Amino acid sequence: MRKVERFMTENNIRIGDYVSIVKVENGEELTYEGRVMSPYELSKGETLTIKLDNGYNVGILIDSIKRVKLIERPEASETVEFEEVFPKRPELPDVMIIGTGGTIASRIDYKTGAVHPAFTAEELAKAVPEIFEIANITPKLLMNILSEDMKPGYWARIAHEVADALNSGEDGVVIAHGTDTLAYTAAALSFMLGNLSKPVVLVGAQRSSDRPSSDAAMNLTCSVRMATADFGGVTVVMHGETGDTYCLAHRGTKVRKMHTSRRDAFRSINDIPIARVWPGGKIEFLGGDHKKRGDSEVVVDDRMEEGVALVKAFPGMSPEIVDFLVDRGYKGLVIEGTGLGHVPTYVIDPIQSATEEGVTVCMTSQCIYGRVNLNVYSTGRRLLKAGVIPCEDMLPETAYVKLMWVLGHTDDPKEVRRMMLRNYAGEITPYTRFDTFLR
Repeated sequence: MRKVERFMTENNIRIGDYVSIVKVENGEELTYEGRVMSPYELSKGETLTIKLDNGYNVGILIDSIKRVKLIERPEASETVEFEEVFPKRPELPDVMIIGTGGTIASRIDYKTGAVHPAFTAEELAKAVPEIFEIANITPKLLMNILSEDMKPGYWARIAHEVADALNSGEDGVVIAHGTDTLAYTAAALSFMLGNLSKPVVLVGAQRSSDRPSSDAAMNLTCSVRMATADFGGVTVVMHGETGDTYCLAHRGTKVRKMHTSRRDAFRSINDIPIARVWPGGKIEFLGGDHKKRGDSEVVVDDRMEEGVALVKAFPGMSPEIVDFLVDRGYKGLVIEGTGLGHVPTYVIDPIQSATEEGVTVCMTSQCIYGRVNLNVYSTGRRLLKAGVIPCEDMLPETAYVKLMWVLGHTDDPKEVRRMMLRNYAGEITPYTRFDTFLR
């Protein structure tokens, strides 16, 4: 038994208890009040963690604690049926919230003080009651996974769920999703959902709901606003700046998470956002091309070839990487090339061998902003001769998802090239914009 568990047993305190802790530091007594949290499983077990009233956690060394006092021991609360709390109102539009997991789908367990994934989408919806003044919310928990565990097969499940909801009369769909792979899912849905004429909004949170600086509530509120707007298509709605002023709606094929932790981490790349969305109700469309709302029936096209790899070019890159992927049976490679779309020259021959064996190789740029151009330098021209498809200004993750989708429909090299260079969901900007670069 670790020291923290022994301390809790000896002092008769449990996870979830509200306690007062007095510790001694440099001869001075300091008092902390908060709720006892679960001991961190990877720690040495020498600290007691409590959640303070301001929402932050603090770890207190067991050896520094002079005394502990139990203030409150919570009792299990009765559950209340969702339908009894939020009856539907006929004058409001209908929006389905689909839960898939992630930080935005976390909840505070006030019995223990800990933060857990939401067990039901109802819990997610109840955490932000103001959304029920915007729309009639139908919550549904489709899955509860970490963002990094998202798979192409899950994209198809989400697509079918979205189509069923919209074709059954929902006016819009919000998908709660972890932020790390949110852009991949947004791109996948952009290609899978054909004939889409209603809003499909993906939303996440950079900071969980137990933190004072959480962005979860505002992001969700703005997402429901966008789901009721005069718009048809896939979009990602997240904080537009570090404060709580407005959110931005980004095109599903043109968005990337650009910061690990900032609340305004998401940016439109090589494009401008579709709209600014204020939690109070105002939506300002920003002048880019976007489809208006309609009533067409959504068709799901989820044929995907999962044997596609995303490879980053780097100094010293071994040509054996390409050979290995081809030998393992991969049908397509998307390369994040340097600059205008380059790889080390000694990697060109393996790439040509791959294309000759029927493997599709596409080129994007790890610069993120700007456009691939393989006609400027000799390396690029050699890549063109080797059969590489230049992916214009597509984001690498968008090109990766698109190639999976394209190869799910054809393996004919000419048709693959034609489809990769066709603009299906706004993934290709017809001309290079100079007003979109993030400064």
